[in-house]
Amino acid sequence: MVNILTNQNSIANHYIAELRNIEVQSDRMRFRRNLERLGEIFGYEISKGFDYEEASISTPLGEAQTELMSSQPVLATIIRAGLPLHQGLLNVFDQADSGFIAAYRKTKKSGEFEIYKEYEITPDLNNRVVILSDPMIATGRSIVLVCKDLAAQFKIKQLHIVAAIASEEGLEHVKAFVPDCKLWVGAVDDELTSKAYIVPGLGDAGDLAFGSKAGEDGHSK
Repeated sequence: MVNILTNQNSIANHYIAELRNIEVQSDRMRFRRNLERLGEIFGYEISKGFDYEEASISTPLGEAQTELMSSQPVLATIIRAGLPLHQGLLNVFDQADSGFIAAYRKTKKSGEFEIYKEYEITPDLNNRVVILSDPMIATGRSIVLVCKDLAAQFKIKQLHIVAAIASEEGLEHVKAFVPDCKLWVGAVDDELTSKAYIVPGLGDAGDLAFGSKAGEDGHSK
């Protein structure tokens, strides 16, 4: 199942527009904050599908009956680009456990690339709801690699994947190889360049949020 925020007009359109806008992107703090805002919207929408149970809350004047989440999800993200989106989700699920994963691509001289995962720290994910965030899904290869590795280690109850922008090709790749996940995307773009960058996309989310880096090409795959 794919849920796309911009399929219905909302304030999310403004946040995504600013993320894409080359004139606004020069303000790193605003770029990070817009990813954070999207994370908060995604968190709210995802929470509607969770399990809830009755609870009684004591107020100064009596008892209030309500429904509260029966358990907290685990929030996992692909560092470094995913950190602002992760923070937005954490603002919503403020008692959630967190996991952090390092995955990156390495481009060969031929122009081809491989995806590597070198770091992972998570709580026990068995029978847990997991929300995995990464701002961009281009080819979908890095998300699929991470999901396969997690599935080999844990029996995850339910997996949600959150991204600000995805390509059509990337979504199809994720749906094909992680068919049981629920995808939450801000906007979907049609085109990938020959180097597998999303067009129009927004550029390198990690660099825009935290500054340029030496060495490896950091565009999400």
